[in-house]
Amino acid sequence: MVDNDSNNRRRLVVFKDGCRYGKFGKTKAYELIAHERIRAYKMGGKTMIDLDSVDEYHASLPRVETRAS
Repeated sequence: MVDNDSNNRRRLVVFKDGCRYGKFGKTKAYELIAHERIRAYKMGGKTMIDLDSVDEYHASLPRVETRAS
């Protein structure tokens, strides 16, 4: 049985669009994929980036603390 629930669908985009969405270059994207910080999949000959994993990566970044004057 196929579950068509939209919560179980991956938001996949081509590599270039994933980099644009994540605001990082291709070298950084490959580094994040290698360190399993974002998820990527092969679809035919194309590398697809999971946008939910990019959102998770952004949410995991440390916040910059400002110094008191």
